[in-house]
Amino acid sequence: MQYARGFATTRLVHARACVNALACIIALAAVSGVPADAAQAPAGYHLVHSYRLGGAGFWDYLMLDSVARRLYISRGTHVVVMNVDSGRVVGDIPDGHREHGIALAPELNRGFISDGTDPSHVIVFDLKTLKVLTIIAMPNEDSDCIIYDPATQRVFTFNGDDQDATAIDARTNRVLGTIALGGQPEYAVADSAGHLYNNLVDKSEQVQIDSRTLEVTGRWPLAPCQHPSGLAMDVAHRRLFAGCHSEVMAIVDPDAHRVITTVPIGAGVDANRFDPGTQLAFSSNGMSGNLTVVHEDAPDNFTELGEVRTEAAARTMAIDLKTHHVFLVTATMGPRPAQATPDNPRRFPRMVPGTFRVLEYAPSLTP
Repeated sequence: MQYARGFATTRLVHARACVNALACIIALAAVSGVPADAAQAPAGYHLVHSYRLGGAGFWDYLMLDSVARRLYISRGTHVVVMNVDSGRVVGDIPDGHREHGIALAPELNRGFISDGTDPSHVIVFDLKTLKVLTIIAMPNEDSDCIIYDPATQRVFTFNGDDQDATAIDARTNRVLGTIALGGQPEYAVADSAGHLYNNLVDKSEQVQIDSRTLEVTGRWPLAPCQHPSGLAMDVAHRRLFAGCHSEVMAIVDPDAHRVITTVPIGAGVDANRFDPGTQLAFSSNGMSGNLTVVHEDAPDNFTELGEVRTEAAARTMAIDLKTHHVFLVTATMGPRPAQATPDNPRRFPRMVPGTFRVLEYAPSLTP
């Protein structure tokens, strides 16, 4: 998720791709938040905890380790680590400048953080101790999404300004090569069989990458989806779920290179997740302040269950595959500044200090 420069919270899509969405989020960010809806929500999802973590720094991607019970939260210059059972902060990973995403390689006991400075860096840390092991200098600018591919034990960064992806050997920390994508990348997923899939937000396309040869091996349009951002995958049934800023979720067969169907979602999507234990796909919509829930009835049959009320600007998300709980983050935003400044030329609202919080939603019934 590319930052709007100097303001991560209101990042919905790169300004060149979605000017209207950016204008809407500026207006919406000035409100303090949307209260949780007490009415029955899709699949019984309801707010069970709101953990106030406070602290400085806006946020981007979330990553949840269901085995270690840790939620990793990107906070600009550092990553906060929270225990999902207690809601307590158990660590902090420093040394960043403009951090975006976190990738985990459990079998190697390593984690990787993309730092979108110019040029970019990747911070490598120990999963047990959370200590920084090394910092990898990258040949790119604006590294954003980062994922781990278990099939090759490689880490991939997706670099917005350079419109490419870079592969790193997760065992040796050696940069292996760069892949030209032909468009601006957003989120990506791995299928654990040697393929990566990535949304191109400016082209409204998806690409398939061979994680062994480092080549683009497929490309297809996502119409009627426009400006895809979040992406999730049902690996077992070979289905992709792309969250689009045209307010639809595009459900894709990557082997046939086609959109199977679309379902409506809220405005301002920035993350999608799929829970194989419940066969539910989620879209977190920061402008609408809600969570869209879709059930996969069969690989070619999907039912939109409706929307769960969340809070304004709760746009990034993670799922605990053990409990099936959904985690989002947000904060209270102040008024829009009256004048532009060099560090805030577009007059984005500022986060009210101490209001950053983690929202935890649980289903009434689990499988």
